[in-house]
Amino acid sequence: MPPSDKVNIALIGAGGQGRTNLRRLFELADAQVIAVVDPAEFLDLEAFYYKGVAGRKPVKEEIEGHYAESTPNFRCAEYLDAREMLEREKAVDAVLCATPDHLHAYISVLAMRAGKHVYCEKPLTHNIWEARYVARVAKETGVATQMGNQGHSTDTIRQTVEMIRAGAIGPVREVHAWVGAGRWNPSLTTRPADTPSPPPGLNWDLWLGPREPRPYHPAYFPVAWRDFWAFGGSNIEDFGCHDLDSACWALDLAAPASVEFHPAGPTDEEIAPHGCVGRYRFGPRGTQPAVTVNWYDGGLRPPMPAGVPDDQILPPRGVLFVGDTGVILTGGAGGTPRLLPESKHESYTMPEPALPRSNGHHRDWVDACKGGPPASSSFEYGARLTEIALLGVLALRLARRIDWDPVAMEATGVAEAEPIIREPYREGWSLG
Repeated sequence: MPPSDKVNIALIGAGGQGRTNLRRLFELADAQVIAVVDPAEFLDLEAFYYKGVAGRKPVKEEIEGHYAESTPNFRCAEYLDAREMLEREKAVDAVLCATPDHLHAYISVLAMRAGKHVYCEKPLTHNIWEARYVARVAKETGVATQMGNQGHSTDTIRQTVEMIRAGAIGPVREVHAWVGAGRWNPSLTTRPADTPSPPPGLNWDLWLGPREPRPYHPAYFPVAWRDFWAFGGSNIEDFGCHDLDSACWALDLAAPASVEFHPAGPTDEEIAPHGCVGRYRFGPRGTQPAVTVNWYDGGLRPPMPAGVPDDQILPPRGVLFVGDTGVILTGGAGGTPRLLPESKHESYTMPEPALPRSNGHHRDWVDACKGGPPASSSFEYGARLTEIALLGVLALRLARRIDWDPVAMEATGVAEAEPIIREPYREGWSLG
């Protein structure tokens, strides 16, 4: 393929998820990764589900090894700091951001303002104010964007949306979503007190980014940072953009009227609980009635809806849509929909496809970078879905019900919610 037809991409965040995204980009002949950015030179991921090694050096080697087949002298640039990369690498057309959550907004805004197309892993941002801001910058700059909730590009999530919109179970008044994931650091009860030295090759200050300085600890790095409110947001932040996606899309969900979350197990102001249950209440939308969306994680699961056989087994992760005339069960992250009981599904005729099918989550983004139609999980949609997930984080951290005012962007009468809705940035890392 001629170089002029290729989209030159910089990978920012060379951990496990960055490496996973990189391998998807390798499948696209018109995408070429020419730079990698990460404050960590090396990551050992054997203790985590990613396995193997990652970090700036191993990922650079993988990139150069891949492209050497077609371009023997190919070299990938490497940087610790995304700001320096964007200043120096003028050939970069697009950025794929796979950093920890607390850097998503900063990297995305930095790249969009530099005129780069952006793919950012889910959740799009770490707080609600950032979600609104990132969506605004995406609209102002007009670059091609995509959030990394890969299930959004499957045929199965489209089938779920089409079944619900075609009235397969009548008006939907109740949704249940659950994941089995718990904490990465099950034995910790709060922020670590000891202060070991960072591993060689890690610039810990750059990894912290906009967060206030704190000592390095292996409880944070790598991967397990998701447990801590400063960097992640428990399982609702981690999985919400996957497992609330089908409900958000099918039912046209935006701002809930109220959100209520409660932890399962001990609570702490620094670290997320082992599990939780939550409830979003959305008002009527057009012809659709009010709907309650329920969330469960840490091993908790929903009760079986009426009309479903007692011996029906729920998968470890999934979504239940409960309508006036039936129930749909799907796998997590936009998995295959099934009417319950199974006998009802066997006699059901699926509606004709009404939604455009995807050519692949990364394929759609690269096509958008080249002037094609917008990807279906662009930042406009991604910010809306992310805000719903982050409202769960907000209610969970407060361990109470909040009444949400989307216009004022505030939890009515709850002053302690403000620093969670818009977290402070340390000097030198401001977005605005």
